[in-house]
Amino acid sequence: MLNAFAKDIIKTFPLGFVATVTPDGRPNVSPKGTFLVLSEDKIGFADIRSPQTIKNIKYSPEVEVNFVNQFSRKGVRIRGQAKAAAKGTDEFQKLFIDWKNEWPALADRINAIVTIEISHVKPLTTPPYDDGVTEEEMVEIYKQKFREIYP
Repeated sequence: MLNAFAKDIIKTFPLGFVATVTPDGRPNVSPKGTFLVLSEDKIGFADIRSPQTIKNIKYSPEVEVNFVNQFSRKGVRIRGQAKAAAKGTDEFQKLFIDWKNEWPALADRINAIVTIEISHVKPLTTPPYDDGVTEEEMVEIYKQKFREIYP
């Protein structure tokens, strides 16, 4: 399911915006900065302070996550079924080592690890690509914009 581009964007930009639905039917989007690719058809993130997201997943496990390279303005949309493994469970212990290795400073604060079994992956791009802008041009445009924001 995950191609090389999708794997690379998640590894390079592990901040994913997770869309869930609340028990009262409202949309909820929350950024999670600890995503890892677990396999061709599974990704996951650490629950550090995500009580609403965890509650929503228990109510309705279908989620969508967006990852975007802010400079190239390309990314992926990933949809799938989420499942939380709480700290203290065998499943958590099996998964935890990967997060402990990647983010040792955060390891003690991880309450659960959420895995997402992927059902759909779609690319994301910005409309200027439709008009012939190259990726190199797009990156240069956004490097300049970021330099203006953060001189």
